[in-house]
Amino acid sequence: MKNKVQLIGNVGNDPEIKTLDSGRKLAHLSIATNEKYTNDKGEKVEQTEWHRVTAWGKTAEIIEKYVAKGKEVAVEGKLTHRSYDDKNGEKRYVTEVVVNEILLLSK
Repeated sequence: MKNKVQLIGNVGNDPEIKTLDSGRKLAHLSIATNEKYTNDKGEKVEQTEWHRVTAWGKTAEIIEKYVAKGKEVAVEGKLTHRSYDDKNGEKRYVTEVVVNEILLLSK
C-alpha cells in the first residue's frame, strides 16, 4: 500500500510561513475535519479532528498567497511522524500531513 492522505476541511489558523536560508518556503497550518453521526442513544454527534499540515516549496507559496483562517481546502499528501527535543530538552513527537497538492474550495 501507499502512504496517501486526503483531507477536506477548514483551516483553523492563518498559515505560519517561513522562508529558509535557501529561499525555499515552508508552511504550517491546521485543518479541522468534521464527522457527523448518530450514537447508540439516537443523539446526533459532531466530532472534530484537528490535523497538522506542512507544505514546502511552490505549495507553501500558494498557501501563503491564498489560504487564510476559515477557508475550506482539500489537501493530499503523506502521513509522517517525527520527534525533536524542545527547549527544555524533552522529547516531543509530531504527526503531520506533508502536502503535495492543495485545492482551494472556498470562494
